[in-house]
Amino acid sequence: MINQVDLMAVVEKHRNNGVVVPTMTGSRGWNAVSNNKDRDIPLGGAMGKASSFALGVALAQPDLKVFVFDGDGSLLMNLGTLVTVAEKAPKNFYHFVLENGVYAVTGGQPIPGVDKLSFAGMAKEAGYAAAYEFDDLEDFASRADEVLEAEGPVFICFKTTPEIQNEPIGLRPASGVKPTRVAIKDLMADLGV
Repeated sequence: MINQVDLMAVVEKHRNNGVVVPTMTGSRGWNAVSNNKDRDIPLGGAMGKASSFALGVALAQPDLKVFVFDGDGSLLMNLGTLVTVAEKAPKNFYHFVLENGVYAVTGGQPIPGVDKLSFAGMAKEAGYAAAYEFDDLEDFASRADEVLEAEGPVFICFKTTPEIQNEPIGLRPASGVKPTRVAIKDLMADLGV
């Protein structure tokens, strides 16, 4: 199993000026490693919608790489996005799924089909140009150049260690993640649009 913050640190080294759209647990992890927060659009409370949002950014900004950090539970809530992304086929789209087998933000309930499905297999069958699956960080780190230079849409599934939140939402410590509406304004200003 891979620690998501360690994984994201590898991605950050290859990001350059790309836009990153993390959601749910991925927002906290990405916030810890990002070196260009003006190019980050964290989507809190948008379970199942990050890939659709990131697709819009990728289509609007075809000269920029767009990276989305999705959760396995989030993706299950909007599996149709795989077909939509494949149909639009943005060459600059990199879809990371953090597969931890649970709904981590709501207390760790197992996702449906845990250990019975292949997210990378679904993405490939939906028509993604490339699909990868990693359960070892060193394996990904040694292939990161190949994976992140592949023509998109590219799907990358990581078997990650669950980071379960059991505290009631109102009692959780502040995440420090920028609100989405502020992040969108910051990105637009940074891109000059």
